[in-house]
Amino acid sequence: MEYLKQLSIFLENKEGRMLNTLEIIEKIGVNIRALSLADTSEFGLLRLIVTEPMKVKEELEKNNYIVKITDVIAVAMDDQPGGLTKILRIIDEENINLEYLYAFVEQQKYDAIVILRLEDMEKGAEKLEKSDAKIIAPEEIYSI
Repeated sequence: MEYLKQLSIFLENKEGRMLNTLEIIEKIGVNIRALSLADTSEFGLLRLIVTEPMKVKEELEKNNYIVKITDVIAVAMDDQPGGLTKILRIIDEENINLEYLYAFVEQQKYDAIVILRLEDMEKGAEKLEKSDAKIIAPEEIYSI
């Protein structure tokens, strides 16, 4: 299975750092499809799904950012109470550890999409597919 590529960008926790990051991405003409930001007192971790992950990684590294590419899975879900629970139940039944997730609404083709990072990506993807969950191909996410 081909996984969706997510950028994890380490940001100093200081004013303007995220704006500067997004301006670099804007200047190279790459669209952001989803993002999540977590922070501590010293740094932030910006997770991004972008249309051209390698291009963004290279450009940010040229500008002295620490960038890591991580495999994640995009899964379609119902945008209603219990939609996410249904997906998480599939993973839980197999005792697969969920490292993190974030979701967004995309109403042209899907109700909503959840981005999952699992401890065992292969086992998780296999279980989701066998349970009739709709795993969305990377190129489809990039083209949203």
